[in-house]
Amino acid sequence: MKQIIIASILFFVLFSCGNNTKTQNKQVADSSISMFFGEKINEEGAISMSEIASKMGTNTEMKLKIKGEVDNVCQKKGCWMNIKNPTGESMNVSFKDYGFFMPMDCAGKTAIIEGVASLEETSIERLKELARDEKQPKEIVDAITKTKRELVFEAFGVILK
Repeated sequence: MKQIIIASILFFVLFSCGNNTKTQNKQVADSSISMFFGEKINEEGAISMSEIASKMGTNTEMKLKIKGEVDNVCQKKGCWMNIKNPTGESMNVSFKDYGFFMPMDCAGKTAIIEGVASLEETSIERLKELARDEKQPKEIVDAITKTKRELVFEAFGVILK
């Protein structure tokens, strides 16, 4: 009887260890899988941030698919993100109808975003809200006194790598 119990315990330990190894390998493999937010999109035809101006030409609004690095994300709930732009400034990305949010730890990851890019005049109030979301000091928020004409993006789908 003791032999059966010992054999059962040994089998259980070996089986459990084998599963832990498989689980760990699966977790490593899963970390390389893309995550989808909003509408499911694909990477095909995505342009780099440096190609936006030439692609848009004189248009002030255009449907695009863009690939870029996430610079930062709203730390309240992930309701917006900024994508690094070669000009040194970041492009603000909001999500259609606030229908989805991004993980708050996705800065530094590559994102493929599909939606509408547009040149807009961003209000002082919105600029201050974004600064507060970025946890900027009160002095910086209070120093915002002018609107800003900038390229913004409303995404209906995001792939995060």
